[in-house]
Amino acid sequence: MPSPFPGMDPYLEGYLWADVHQALAYQCRRQLVPLVAPRYAVRLAVTMVTDRVPAHEIGIIFPDVEIIRPHRPTEPAVVATPAAVAIPPAPASMPLDVLIPTRLVTVEVHDIAQNTLVTSIEIMSPANKREPGLQAFMSKRDALRLAGVHILEIDLLRRGQRPWPDTRVEAVPYMAALVRAGHLQVELWPIDFRDPLPLLPVPLRSPDPDVPLDVQRALDTIYDEAQYGLTLNYDGLPPSPPLSAQDMTWVESCVRSWRQGG
Repeated sequence: MPSPFPGMDPYLEGYLWADVHQALAYQCRRQLVPLVAPRYAVRLAVTMVTDRVPAHEIGIIFPDVEIIRPHRPTEPAVVATPAAVAIPPAPASMPLDVLIPTRLVTVEVHDIAQNTLVTSIEIMSPANKREPGLQAFMSKRDALRLAGVHILEIDLLRRGQRPWPDTRVEAVPYMAALVRAGHLQVELWPIDFRDPLPLLPVPLRSPDPDVPLDVQRALDTIYDEAQYGLTLNYDGLPPSPPLSAQDMTWVESCVRSWRQGG
């Protein structure tokens, strides 16, 4: 069953994102292997990080995990001794971020002959779109640039801080970015709700030409394989941040048409 939407499905930005993130990385590798073999190998690099999840996002990203239990102040206990003193509760409290171990998957293209990393493909996660993960991600990007590695970033999340602050792309929900090794500019693909996900170039070592990565085909494949359409609640609102009234009207029309068979 295909998705109701021509491009990114905003309902996938919630509790299914961890599955989407890892499945997309695997599908990207499946696409690239026959295009780059035998000179290059495509690997999945897995990194475990600690994500500092704001308390209000637990119900969005981790709905089945009971992590936060509200603190109910109690009357101070008084011990029956001559020196007993009633200790009053703190006059104020504030919520803490919840620390969640998170798996990040990067698609890496390696030159077999030289055993070196050529291209790093990062599918953005909430963990690297907020601090402290955002700074760690940008430091990793700097290290890859210094090492002469091409960097392709695919951001299919509206949540969080985009690592490329640019007025031309801030208004769009999704984006892809490519930094070619040795170049002093970044190529940007702003992606609107109504647009299919782009066909992106994956650079290799010169003189080998770029190879294509069909992100939309990868998303369509995992949507069918994982049967996301049977799990997602299209009667409710997409995960935060809230959509504009115009975008929500379009989303509802897509869902309605999908249920009516196109």
